[in-house]
Amino acid sequence: MAAAVNPVRVLLVALVLLLAVLQYTFWYGSHGQREVAALQAQVAAQREENQRLQARNDALAAEVADLKSSGEAVEERARAELGMVKPGETFYRVIERPASALAAPADSGQPAP
Repeated sequence: MAAAVNPVRVLLVALVLLLAVLQYTFWYGSHGQREVAALQAQVAAQREENQRLQARNDALAAEVADLKSSGEAVEERARAELGMVKPGETFYRVIERPASALAAPADSGQPAP
């Protein structure tokens, strides 16, 4: 004699199987939780990069405004980057020795000249 199939039990098994399939799709399927987490990390990294670049752009915009508004900034830039001097000025370059070069003759045991 065949046992009668309980429709509630069949429905319960079907719902459990459906839940298992949905959970698998949620965690491991296409556009699942792992992919969402990876995309959120990419978005956070891109936001940090955008903030860094925005700060750089702001600094460059301020420098451009300064160069447009005053001749002193242009003069300072010409002196620092191009080595320009005013007529009648004398340019002196002071080159400092590194600390390691100053200590080397004393360590060699030879008298300094």
